[in-house]
Amino acid sequence: MSLPHAILTALLEKPSSGLELTRRFDKSIGYFWSATHQQIYRELGKLEAEGLIRALPAEQPARGQKKSYEVLPAGRAELARWTAAAQEPKPLRDTLLLRLRAAAVVGTAGLQADLSRHLQLHRRQLAEYEEIERRDFPPGKDSPQDRLQHLVLRAGIDLETFWTRWLEHALAEFAELPAERSQ
Repeated sequence: MSLPHAILTALLEKPSSGLELTRRFDKSIGYFWSATHQQIYRELGKLEAEGLIRALPAEQPARGQKKSYEVLPAGRAELARWTAAAQEPKPLRDTLLLRLRAAAVVGTAGLQADLSRHLQLHRRQLAEYEEIERRDFPPGKDSPQDRLQHLVLRAGIDLETFWTRWLEHALAEFAELPAERSQ
């Protein structure tokens, strides 16, 4: 149910065409709520059919012209309702952790190299988030909207910091494990 709300949020920030929305989505909301371009276009159609958004009238009618969408009052009300609703935390489901648990019973072959690969990926993502923070949230940029958006970014920074530290620790543990014998 969250993708429609992600789209409503993005459209309230700035009315956009589907293509503009997917590009903006890839550069912002997509960091913590991923969706394919097809999913976004499908949701735009549903949101329009439900009367939550509308296509803005084109300045000059032209065949194949991209539609720009804006949020209607009913869409804003739905987003406000959803934002205020209580929600339970999602339980952690991580394949890497499950694979590590399985390695305890079947052996660790190949896992250390994948942990190293994950570490590099998380370091790269952390560096990207930190660059966004430097670029988009300089000292003094503290409107309520900026503060809440920065809070979301800080969650990403904190999660990537956790994963890089945990993976460094896991790799240190692997370095101390006895060599595996062929089975």
